[in-house]
Amino acid sequence: MATIQETTRQPHRLDDVAGWFPVLDQLLFDWFLNRQETAEMRGDLLEVGVYMGKSAIFIGRHQQPGERYTVCDLFEGDAPDDANQAESSKSYGALTRRVFEGNYLSFHDELPRVLQGPSSLVPAEVEPDSCRFVHIDASHLYEHVHGDIGTARDLLLPDGIVVLDDFRSEHTPGVSIATWEAVLNRGLRPVCLSTQKLYGTWGDPEPVQEELLAMVRERSDCHLSVQEAAGHRIVRLKSKGMRAPEFPPSRHAEAAALPQSQPEPLPRETPTPAPVRPVPRRGASRVRRVAVDLLPPVVTRAIRNARAARR
Repeated sequence: MATIQETTRQPHRLDDVAGWFPVLDQLLFDWFLNRQETAEMRGDLLEVGVYMGKSAIFIGRHQQPGERYTVCDLFEGDAPDDANQAESSKSYGALTRRVFEGNYLSFHDELPRVLQGPSSLVPAEVEPDSCRFVHIDASHLYEHVHGDIGTARDLLLPDGIVVLDDFRSEHTPGVSIATWEAVLNRGLRPVCLSTQKLYGTWGDPEPVQEELLAMVRERSDCHLSVQEAAGHRIVRLKSKGMRAPEFPPSRHAEAAALPQSQPEPLPRETPTPAPVRPVPRRGASRVRRVAVDLLPPVVTRAIRNARAARR
């Protein structure tokens, strides 16, 4: 995993924010959240593990009036145990709350409610049965992911959606074990799988799956595979040259696009005219030369002597 160093560069576009939020997942976040809003489903939003804020910024655009949006991350704080501290220092050493908040406020007028600390803070801060959408992308250690999934189950509304990141990355086996354990033993029902995320619910997945399948089958930029496993319908999706959904530019891009005021031009100085030098009358000189040539030599010599005397 590449190390992302802290930067003070102001983002102009969502892609300028460091982080891992593939185009397919942007499409799916947008689709699930829009579907809830179209159905007039209301509920709070939660993201556990925000890194530099890329997906948090995206989710924040879907916060509706009266809804509460909460994010939780260690940021530069201490982890609850040595294993989590080592993980945080290795992968997220550049993350600070200041950077996250600066990125978020580049796209939004107000911050979400920010919990700085381990994800174990969340159950005491977010009401049970209050959330319609929960994104879990925090620790990759089994014990922590197991707890985060339990928290999501308690906080979600009956038809709410939970998104589990890194459930099949080679470097995160703890997430994989906790995720499939939840599917097999804790009532989690998969809705679909992207390259890195599992989208699930503790409600009935069939209605949302049918709408999702209808949407995907009309697209030419998404691979689709449907399988059965352990009594679950598994919908697998993969991007095929997909473009990200439109997302408004940041306030910094808008400021850069405004015409800059130009300073008033200085008054132009009137140049001093150069002295006029008399132009010799070339025609008159030529006449005199011709006249001298035609006069008798005695007269010519007299004229020349007179000119020499004047000089």
